[in-house]
Amino acid sequence: MTGGGNTTEITYFILLGFSDFPRILAVLFAVFLLIYILTLTWNLGLIILIRMDSHLHTPMYFFLSNLSFIDVCYVTSTAPKMLSNFFQEQQTITFVGCAVQYFVFSTMGLSESCLMTAMAYDRYTAICNPLLYSSVMSPTLCIQMVLGSYLAALSASISQLCAMFQLHFCGLNVINHFFCDMPQLLVLSCTDTLFVNLLTAILTMIFGIINAFIIMISYGFIVMSIMKITSAKGRSKAFNTCASHLTAVSLFYTSGIFVYLSSSSGGSSSFDRFASVFYTVVIPMLNPLIYSLRNKEIKDALKRLPKKTWYC
Repeated sequence: MTGGGNTTEITYFILLGFSDFPRILAVLFAVFLLIYILTLTWNLGLIILIRMDSHLHTPMYFFLSNLSFIDVCYVTSTAPKMLSNFFQEQQTITFVGCAVQYFVFSTMGLSESCLMTAMAYDRYTAICNPLLYSSVMSPTLCIQMVLGSYLAALSASISQLCAMFQLHFCGLNVINHFFCDMPQLLVLSCTDTLFVNLLTAILTMIFGIINAFIIMISYGFIVMSIMKITSAKGRSKAFNTCASHLTAVSLFYTSGIFVYLSSSSGGSSSFDRFASVFYTVVIPMLNPLIYSLRNKEIKDALKRLPKKTWYC
């Protein structure tokens, strides 16, 4: 902390993390480390598999490989710091480090929201306009949609970062969480947070409500198209085509809404922190499983992999 007149400017924060559970810290560390390793392994493995197998060079798997990349960056923005803090007596993070962590976390989270919407449009086109699918979902459009997701999220996160640097922290510097999140930072600020709250509300509406609304509309048309299919086998196949994405979207939005509604006041109970672990660490681990377990194309690609490795 640096002093100036009668105020003390905060230059670092103390992340309490899970220090209020001293008896099970070792267990928590082992569980979170395992989840982090599995998340990296499964997501990077999926990216490599999609890259290596030409049969998976389709729009759906192009989006899926980007989703895996986002999940790797997303979980890495919080997990390493959380894990290292288990062994530190003073669990501190500098203000700049806090800002960088939130910037990466926010950028990846917002990118995932936009990418989920792009994937919903891909499923809508595949089921509602199958004959035009190849021409509509061209490589150019797919790249534009992915780049658009990243750029939109980047611009939103930069605006939040600029707003964050306008805040001053001169009181308590203790964050009752395992990473720097905006609700907890706003509570610690000793300056007016009206603008930041307004900006957060606008971005939530754009990236949360509007994206979710577009996804719901897409699935509304998808359901209507599926109901028009006469054969039960055809309906089942069409539903299985989008079931994985629908599951991933449901987990992403329901957990995100629950966590941010419960922590909107800036408080962070033990339950909120464990719920945040599910949102920030567990879901990125589950995504590759959701998209792979019942996916015949992924299973076939895995069977072809040993042959390609042998020939190489």
